[in-house]
Amino acid sequence: MTDTTPHSDPPLERALFALRIGLAVLFLIWAFDKLLNVDHAKAVFAGFYGQNAETMPNILPYALGIAQLALVIGFTIGAKKTITYGALLLMHLATTVVSLKMHLDPFGLPNILFWANWPILGALIALFLLRHRDRMLSV
Repeated sequence: MTDTTPHSDPPLERALFALRIGLAVLFLIWAFDKLLNVDHAKAVFAGFYGQNAETMPNILPYALGIAQLALVIGFTIGAKKTITYGALLLMHLATTVVSLKMHLDPFGLPNILFWANWPILGALIALFLLRHRDRMLSV
């Protein structure tokens, strides 16, 4: 159920803004990685998505990086919240699912870093569910 009341809750709005900006920083780094470190992006696709890094065209990471960058900019400014927040949530959910094997051995290297997927996923779910209340510096 969507809360359509016009009342303001400044502490909640500041908290949601902090979540949005914190998540945006993370996703911006991931987008820039595709644009600035194509070989790493290709290796990630090879390792998690079954792609052959040798035959993958360089345009693929660039295209995905540009699309992700556009999505993250929309997310950062709070535009089209259902679309941008939902798309990042689904994108991160896919990342979490394809890396599940890393979670089975959490203390193997570098698997413990993959456990950060869970609080990120939780933060994205919370922000998506409260998107109608995320009004601070939002278009």
